[in-house]
Amino acid sequence: MGIKSNFNVKIIAMVRPIYKQVGLIVLLVPFLAFAEKDIRVNSPDGNIVFSFSMVNTAPGYRVAYKGRDLIDYSSLSLVFTNGRFEKNIRANKPVYRDTVETYELVLGKTKKVTTHYKELTIPLEEMAAPFRKINLEIKIFNDGLAFRYSFPKQPNWEELALLDENSCFKLSGDPLVHTLLLPNYTSSHEGLYTHLPLSKLPKDSLLDMPTLVEFPWNVYLGITEAALLDYAGMYLSAQKGGLQSSLSPLPGKDLKVKAILPHQSPWRVLLISDRMGDLIESNMITSLNEPCKIADISWLKPGKTTFPWWNGNVVPDTLNAPGNNFVTAKYYIDFCARNGIEYHSVVEYGLHQWYMDDGISFMPGKHSDVTTPVPGLDMKQICDYAAKLGVGIRVWVHWAALYPKLDSAFTLFEKWGIKGMMVDFMDRDDQEMVNIQTEILQKAAAHHLHIQFHGAYKPTGINRTYPNEFTREGTLNYEADKWNPAGILPDHDIDIPFTRMLAGSTDYHLGGFRAVPVSQFKAQYTRPLVLGTRCHMLAMFIVLENYLQMVCDYPAAYEGEPGFALLTKMPTSWDETKVTLAKPTEYICVARRKDRDWYLGSITNHSERELSVALSFLGEGNYIAEIYADANEVALNPNHLVQESKMVTANDIITIKMAGGGGQVIHFIKK
Repeated sequence: MGIKSNFNVKIIAMVRPIYKQVGLIVLLVPFLAFAEKDIRVNSPDGNIVFSFSMVNTAPGYRVAYKGRDLIDYSSLSLVFTNGRFEKNIRANKPVYRDTVETYELVLGKTKKVTTHYKELTIPLEEMAAPFRKINLEIKIFNDGLAFRYSFPKQPNWEELALLDENSCFKLSGDPLVHTLLLPNYTSSHEGLYTHLPLSKLPKDSLLDMPTLVEFPWNVYLGITEAALLDYAGMYLSAQKGGLQSSLSPLPGKDLKVKAILPHQSPWRVLLISDRMGDLIESNMITSLNEPCKIADISWLKPGKTTFPWWNGNVVPDTLNAPGNNFVTAKYYIDFCARNGIEYHSVVEYGLHQWYMDDGISFMPGKHSDVTTPVPGLDMKQICDYAAKLGVGIRVWVHWAALYPKLDSAFTLFEKWGIKGMMVDFMDRDDQEMVNIQTEILQKAAAHHLHIQFHGAYKPTGINRTYPNEFTREGTLNYEADKWNPAGILPDHDIDIPFTRMLAGSTDYHLGGFRAVPVSQFKAQYTRPLVLGTRCHMLAMFIVLENYLQMVCDYPAAYEGEPGFALLTKMPTSWDETKVTLAKPTEYICVARRKDRDWYLGSITNHSERELSVALSFLGEGNYIAEIYADANEVALNPNHLVQESKMVTANDIITIKMAGGGGQVIHFIKK
């Protein structure tokens, strides 16, 4: 049976004002034997219902969508070093709020966000020693809900020492689960996705987040977390009849979270809709984070960047003395300036990073020093030259080499004129590493540096608070084409928008312009090959949310090639996003707007496909549609594409034709 949505009949009757910024109404509901009756709150449109109840003095909840249960009764418990918070608990007077908030994202898939949500706070209290008090906080939106644990300051309990958080998600029926299985907590979060019924999931693996749950009655549920700050990262594990949270432990310890009260957990996020596109369009995760804490945002500049490590630092044979030096950097900087590419990345040459280090394979040695470039490399000279041409310089650093010298390194980087960096090989999301990443963001912002985290966990919406976090990796991507003999298949590409990208900006090493058929693919460390068509690659720049897209190939692979002019003018941060069509494991069409122009990117898996897309997302008036589509012979030469232009309006329906592993891009230009 589904949960009836009776909250606004029994609890609250109000006229909701229209808010310019934040409107807030607080209702204190009298205590009504809450141990016996459900405490309910529904989404503003009434479609989603969260129902809290006590069963044998133990707290739990249910979630329904449009009258049908998605999550059956699921228990909530916490394990501390001083005992479990699990039973012998009572629920005190709940507090309800109704809020409308409007804010702008410095970087995002949407510039202006207006969100309406209801809040419910349920104070929980132990009825026996040690009499701990914990608040369960719920926010419910039209596109999902989130809950978290708040630990208020209280007598006789000053320090939080958490061994685990057992939040259960008892999924109704046996839905299909799209997830990344991991063997343990130490991970770069890179792997192929698994698509299995809940009952078939292995019990000895962790499920990474975001995880997508697909119910047979065409309802989608995305599970992830938001506002991960001073806490351990969360995973899921398959338990009998459902999923259960599991936190990443501190290195070498059983302890998961240690903090002084008051404290709070991240939000446990449930994205919910019967339209898959709603989950991808949702801004709920950023809405669960605090507003921007960077006073001056004028220096923040999203865009595209070179990353010569991927292509093997390819330069012309005529270039004098290639290496980590000014000559090689100038070659790439000039390429960026000619083509409007915002950044050039200084990384390594000959498998040695740009800074002094006696380590092996990029791992820091005892004398690693990110403040001292290798002999012959003058970073100030490179930054000054690039600045004259309007190009920013970025660097790659290993986090363990950077962190011991964080303050001195950032001071020097700013003096040189560096604009940002990739921080790599973090491979953890325990509380200690989470705090390290937050500190990096905070101190980088003070020195006008943007951050790209690699070998890192999923985003949790912190880019609203610290918009100098441009992007994160946390997914198997085209870098693996350098060494993986099978290559990254379009079937893997299509998984990413439905899983990892639900959390936010997704770095994927895009831009390989030398595609081959599967039969001709081989791993190449220099000049790597890619699978899928040229149009598939171009469309990935639209499909994937990423505020710092890479242009990974070498200049000669791009200039004069079909589609490169389109790539150079694509934005990376957007004013509006609409998902026109989406089916997990098969295809997706994403429309994104910047100013007056729209871009529509479509990709498919290994199957050729023809889709009809309504252009109702376009505004009034006429648009010129510049279409980049797979050519007829892409089975033999995947780099071929055809271009055409035609006039369209919002009333039109356009046909998208894609080859197997193909894609299409349409640039809509307002007349």
